[in-house]
Amino acid sequence: MGSLKAETSISKGRCNGTGKNLSPDSLINLDHGDPTMYESFWREMGEKSTIVILGWQLMSYFSDVRNLCWFLEPELAKEIRKLHQLVGNAEINDRHIIVGNGSSQLFQAALYALSPPDASEPISVVSAVPYYSSYPPVTDYLRSELYRWAGDAYTFKKDAPYIELVTSPNNPDGFTREAVVNRSRGKMVHDLAYYWPQYTPITSAVDHDLMLFTVSKCTGHAGTRIGWALVKDREVAIKMTKFIELNTIGVSKDSQLRAAKILNTVCEGYEGGNTNGVMRFFEYGRRLMTERWERLREAVRKSTLFSLPEFQFEFCNFDREIRSAHPAFAWLKCEGDIEDLEMFLRSHKVLTRSGKHFGADPRYVRASMIDRDETFDLFVQRLSTIH
Repeated sequence: MGSLKAETSISKGRCNGTGKNLSPDSLINLDHGDPTMYESFWREMGEKSTIVILGWQLMSYFSDVRNLCWFLEPELAKEIRKLHQLVGNAEINDRHIIVGNGSSQLFQAALYALSPPDASEPISVVSAVPYYSSYPPVTDYLRSELYRWAGDAYTFKKDAPYIELVTSPNNPDGFTREAVVNRSRGKMVHDLAYYWPQYTPITSAVDHDLMLFTVSKCTGHAGTRIGWALVKDREVAIKMTKFIELNTIGVSKDSQLRAAKILNTVCEGYEGGNTNGVMRFFEYGRRLMTERWERLREAVRKSTLFSLPEFQFEFCNFDREIRSAHPAFAWLKCEGDIEDLEMFLRSHKVLTRSGKHFGADPRYVRASMIDRDETFDLFVQRLSTIH
């Protein structure tokens, strides 16, 4: 679906990334999932994705007092609905949209909203190993009397209410996930940050009670700090809104309108069929992720010391083709006698995140696949020479 101009854009991104060249012996940091690989695309969009906010605009706390989430900008709500309808990745009808300062704040709001207020002990919060590394510290950071981290969902045996966090596609390993505990006393939070066409086949419009999304992994605008929740239950939505009201008195209107403009730019690329020679956003991301995974797998084959997950092929309703996942992170395993892969790669000037932070074996690491091209190039080059 892309043109020669779009193909050239991807290769140009190798020169446009950091503003300075990495040397062959530079320390490269793949510990964080900072989605800077999308800079080249948005640079090419130019004024199409630009907004201007005058000094007198957006001064009130309030966005829409008629809405349950009174600080949600109507323009952002409209673009969120339009985006999900375009991609077909989530049911959007009869849902309350709650905007947050990234999905991290929404995650905390969800724990608050789902916790019984008068329970004799904190509700258990679980997730299946390997789980997102931030879940345990964020859950226990405030030492809340409402909820408490209880570890691996696979080993949770307590006969009591619980909240299960289901990340799908999963961070760190990229696999599609479903709830593990499945008891009547449980409540679910589905974190769908990576359920977008550049990372995985869109097999259905998921329909869960509470679903979290974020601009950072959808379009790459991590610094905008905008996420949203799609919530079925009105009372849960009210409690989540109250949490954000007490926590930050709402969410920046400036950020919301920037996010709305970005989402609008994505959707407009699929309207009318005329792309003016510019690749559409999800095709751009999918091609780049496909290329990166092919290069990483080749580097792993050359090294013979590592292995990567294998993903099954599925029909993608968005692309209308059969393909496999190309996750935002590589879940790299050492097949040799190295016990601590994070420290081993650090000795080769590659920073990753150890499997132990995800409740898994330290012979695993998570490495970001979404950094700038220059960083990724050096990573695969260096990995292929490690034996």
